[in-house]
Amino acid sequence: MPTTAEEKINDHKRLGRELDLFVFSDLVGSGLPLWTPKGTLLRDTLDDFVWQLRKQYGYQKVEIPHITKRDLYETSGHWDKFQDDLFKITTREGDLFALKPMNCPHHTQIYARKLWSYRELPQRYANSTMCYRDEQTGELNGLARTRAFTQDDAHVFCRETEVKEEFLKIWEIVETFYKTFGFHLKIRLSFRDPKQPEKFLGDQARWQSAENILREITRDKGAETVDGIGEAAFYGPKLDFMAKDNLGREWQVATIQLDMNMPERFDLTCVNEKGEKERIVMIHAAIMGSIERFLSVLIEHYGGSFPVWLAPVQVIVLPIGEKHRNFAEKVAYLFQENNIRAELNADNEPLGKRVRSGKTQKIPYLLVIGDKEVETQSVSMEHRDTGSLGTQTLSKSLEIIQKAIADKS
Repeated sequence: MPTTAEEKINDHKRLGRELDLFVFSDLVGSGLPLWTPKGTLLRDTLDDFVWQLRKQYGYQKVEIPHITKRDLYETSGHWDKFQDDLFKITTREGDLFALKPMNCPHHTQIYARKLWSYRELPQRYANSTMCYRDEQTGELNGLARTRAFTQDDAHVFCRETEVKEEFLKIWEIVETFYKTFGFHLKIRLSFRDPKQPEKFLGDQARWQSAENILREITRDKGAETVDGIGEAAFYGPKLDFMAKDNLGREWQVATIQLDMNMPERFDLTCVNEKGEKERIVMIHAAIMGSIERFLSVLIEHYGGSFPVWLAPVQVIVLPIGEKHRNFAEKVAYLFQENNIRAELNADNEPLGKRVRSGKTQKIPYLLVIGDKEVETQSVSMEHRDTGSLGTQTLSKSLEIIQKAIADKS
């Protein structure tokens, strides 16, 4: 198990400041993180990775507003369950709106815009968007618990006969994503607590059917599972993916949820082979869940030393003196032209101090340029973790870094 000292060294709040990833402002408010250019790049890189995985399986991007009338949440059931957690807004005309704490009710209304044929299903919507919950100040904890958080959300609208196939597709996305970071996953079967039926929407038969489907999926997959009785969403059971980080701590990360209740409440259907309306089901899927919370885990998992593909700055170019600056600028530009995030540090400071600064910022590659490098049009290459890689030609140094990025190493 990790020691207190290890956790303190890797604390994401400290590393976030030191690596210039995010800040909090008293003027903005507690639990409302502000993202710097480097932190935003980190978020966008992760989100784009998830989108590239989803796009392969036919997902389409959608977008929704950040507020809604209370009517939407009354219909979905969220108002009764979560109204105390909502930020509420009253218009000048006296209508009550809320900042959205989740996205699924909005997405139902995108599906409901027309009557779909069964041939057009599944409909798969993806949407990375910010949500808001009125968390108590004492519960806030850096990025791990915030009032504003971004969900990499997706919802699949399909027939019940298509549920298993869609779950397995999402499962493949989850496994590909988390394998990249070296996380070992196990599955928690998060079901309702039959002793507390008031906490869950819908009749028991529908719940039993949904839970049976999830058990069958995990059995067929041969997955390691644990039971999480009472951990279901209030509208349906779910598969929660549990991951251990480098400090040995377990986190709930991705989730796939089967929802037979919201389609009922919003009367979502398709036209089947007989020309009759057929009730559909809804699958909720979040790969990172809250991007903020996932980044709190990831920053501590890596201790801020992100792999090359994810690092906000991938290469720092360091001319030894002023006479080496022109060539160093050309090297930095060459890397930037090849879509590598390179920066030049030609500050009027000793080379050793600039090297230490690059390592403190946990930049993966440091390229030093002196007389020899200018003469041979090369760079002296060093890796943050493994040390010197010797003198390399520009083409070879590009090749090394491009391969590391492509391999997501």
